[in-house]
Amino acid sequence: MKNLNETFEKALAASRTLNLLSEEQINRVLLAVADAAVADADRILAENRKDLARMDPQNPIYDRLMLTRERIEGIAADMRNVASLRSPVGEELAQTARPNGMTIRKVRVPFGVIGVIYEARPNVTFDVFALCFKSSNTCVLKGGSDAKDSNEAIIGLIRNVLRSEGIDENVATLLPADREATAALLNAHGYVDLIIPRGSSSLINFVRENAKIPVIETGAGICHTYFDRAGDLGKGVPIVFNAKTRRVSVCNALDCLIVHAGRLDDLPALCEKLATKDVVIYADPRSYEALKGKYPDTLLAPAVAESFGTEFMDYKMALKTVDSIDEAVAHVTHYSSKHSEAIVTEDSAAATQYQLSVDAACVYVNVSTAFTDGAQFGMGAEIGISTQKLHARGPMALAELCSYKYLIEGNGQTRP
Repeated sequence: MKNLNETFEKALAASRTLNLLSEEQINRVLLAVADAAVADADRILAENRKDLARMDPQNPIYDRLMLTRERIEGIAADMRNVASLRSPVGEELAQTARPNGMTIRKVRVPFGVIGVIYEARPNVTFDVFALCFKSSNTCVLKGGSDAKDSNEAIIGLIRNVLRSEGIDENVATLLPADREATAALLNAHGYVDLIIPRGSSSLINFVRENAKIPVIETGAGICHTYFDRAGDLGKGVPIVFNAKTRRVSVCNALDCLIVHAGRLDDLPALCEKLATKDVVIYADPRSYEALKGKYPDTLLAPAVAESFGTEFMDYKMALKTVDSIDEAVAHVTHYSSKHSEAIVTEDSAAATQYQLSVDAACVYVNVSTAFTDGAQFGMGAEIGISTQKLHARGPMALAELCSYKYLIEGNGQTRP
């Protein structure tokens, strides 16, 4: 295993300097990085093209890997948005005055050093730095080999800005893109306080099973939308189309459409627009019969057991027919990754039942699951979508990158 302890020691030492920076200094750096990203877009895009050249354009991950000038401008806008937000560090969560005159305050504090392991998404390099720096955390980044050149260009830009502002460049560190660096990071006990994996379920499972550092699981999304007996077709068509086709490789994309048996006659209309994007539908027997001859034969196939509980990350979708909302909830409960789930209904009782019964970080009523995103939730950028329940759940932004500690003050009190 590669020895990166010196790198981790520098990151740890840098984290202690962040607590001394003013929010004004932090914001100045974030705005400078945003400006530099736009100004240096040509060089970043040139490096990104090297990564793209190594990947098959038909690979669903290709879209995640690709940067464009428009996307860089969007990233810069997100960074400026993060700069405009109030830092949660130092926020008082509670205060207690004890009978003996002692006061206890509970305040937010940064974790310290946060390690993030991610795959072919170079935008994550910018997002993680912005959120960690704003919350006074050092970030240690381990990107995938697919995005090696893009990530190196981005971290080089960030470090140039840090040096120009007189700030330790080790507050943002990119590890080598090999597997040995992953193993070293997972074993960096005493240096790294928290690991956040962003990527496929196999990556997340590997990190969870091998890390010697606390892990917050993010990313894997097996998302369902249930079209209820009382669903409005006018709302359902754009919701299903948007959730499935907006960006198929992201974790909030729709993987399984559930339809009430009483609405099978509306199923062809509900799915018609999907054919314009060549979405392959794996349909259970009843929904298959409802679509047969009304959806392109080349895009319709019988569902098999593996069709359900799969995160397709592609223009593919499973289709399940149910006879009740209870059956829909049971299906979601069995197959969901607890990321994002939705119901389309005009029945308020059904909506309430679904939201109370479905165990997921985000449960939508008459809304596309595509909105599960820190920026869309008003948090600025995000570091990931937590699918677990301890510490953080759902989009993780500034507040979720903080722990807390107790500050106790008195006047000579001793305990009897």
